[in-house]
Amino acid sequence: MSGRPQTQHVEYRRVVVKVGTNVLTAGTDELNTSAMANLVDQIAAMRAQGIEVLLVTSGAIAAGRHRVHASNGVGSLHPRDVQARQVFAAVGQGRLMSLWDDLFEAHDVVIAQALLTGTDLADRVSYLNARNTLTRLVEVGVVPIVNENDVVSVEEIDDHNIGDNDQLSAQVANLVDADLLLLLTDIAGLYSADPARDASAHLIEEVPAVDAAILEAAAGAPGARGTGGMATKVEAAKLATSHGSHVVIADGRARDIALRAASGEPIGTHFLPTGDRTESRRRYLLSGLQVRGRVIVDAGAARALRTGGKSLLPAGVTSAEGEFVRGDVVHLFGPEGEHIATGLANYDRAEIEQIRGKHSDQIVLVLGYEYSEEIVHRNNLVLV
Repeated sequence: MSGRPQTQHVEYRRVVVKVGTNVLTAGTDELNTSAMANLVDQIAAMRAQGIEVLLVTSGAIAAGRHRVHASNGVGSLHPRDVQARQVFAAVGQGRLMSLWDDLFEAHDVVIAQALLTGTDLADRVSYLNARNTLTRLVEVGVVPIVNENDVVSVEEIDDHNIGDNDQLSAQVANLVDADLLLLLTDIAGLYSADPARDASAHLIEEVPAVDAAILEAAAGAPGARGTGGMATKVEAAKLATSHGSHVVIADGRARDIALRAASGEPIGTHFLPTGDRTESRRRYLLSGLQVRGRVIVDAGAARALRTGGKSLLPAGVTSAEGEFVRGDVVHLFGPEGEHIATGLANYDRAEIEQIRGKHSDQIVLVLGYEYSEEIVHRNNLVLV
C-alpha cells in the first residue's frame, strides 16, 4: 500500500493556477520561455476539456531585474529594496505579459491582464468590479492573467507581508468561486520538515484542515528568487479552503502537473475544503447586517429568479427604495411584498429608478454609461 489517502474524485470546472517565480525562471535569473510554454500547453489542454482557467502569475520583478541589469541600468537599485523592486516590476510587467500573449496566441487563446491590489479587493465596489469582470472573462472563453500591481502596492513585494502572489491567488479563487486552486512551486508539496535539512522529512499528501502542526511544518525560508515560502502557500490554502475550494501545492516542473491536478490525480499536497462557498456567500448576503435597500420586481422577474436561475434585469424592476450605492447588498421583493432574494446591486438607487422597466440595451441611452446588463447578477444573488 502506498499509504496515500483515498479521497473522492472531484470534478474541477473552474481552476485558478498560480505559478511562482522559481518555476517561471527554471531556477535562473530570467524568465524561461520553455517553462512558460509548457504551462501554456497544459492550460490549453485543460480548456479543451471544458475547464475554465485563471492564471495568477509571478515573474514581473524577475523579468524587470534581468532587463535592467542587461542594459547596465542598475545604478543604486538594491535587489531587496522595495522601491527598487517596484521599478523592476514596472519594467518587467510588459515583458511578462508579452511572453504570455505570444505563447497563448499560438493556441488561439485570448488572454486578459488583470492587475489587482489588496486594497482593490477590500473595497466593495472594486471587489464587485473584479468579480464581475473576471467571471465574465472566463465565461466568454478568455484566460485572465492576474498579478499584484507592484508598481503601486508594496504588499506582495514586502518580505514581511503577503509574499509572491500566494495570498492574491487565494483571494482570486474565492472571488470567482474556483473549484481548485493549484499552487505551482519548485518543491513537490508540503513536507513534515525541511527536506534539505532533515532526511526523515516526508511529503504530507493530504491535509483535512490547516492546524498548528501544519503551520509548523510549513515554517521555512523563502526561495532565492521568489518572495513566498511554504508558509505563505499554506496560509493561502487555509483561506481558499475556508471558502470551499480544493487546494493543491505541487512541483510546477513535473510532467503535465497542471493537467494531472485538474484531472483529480493525487499529486503534491491536497488541502481539502473546510467550508462551503455557497453557504458562506449565503450567510453573508442573508445576514441582514449589510443590507442598504430594497428592489421591487414584477411577477415575471420574480418567477425568473425563483425557477430559472436568472439574473435580475432592469426590465423586471418596478421600483427601488433606500439610500444604497453600487456594490451594496439589497433585498429583492416580489409584487406581493414577498422577499425573494438578496444580492449585490450593480447600480445605485437613483440609477435604478432611471432604468427600471427598460431593456438592457437602453441603459447606455438613459445613463450615458453601463456597468452591467443586470441590476443584480445571478452570481451575486441568493434566493431566500
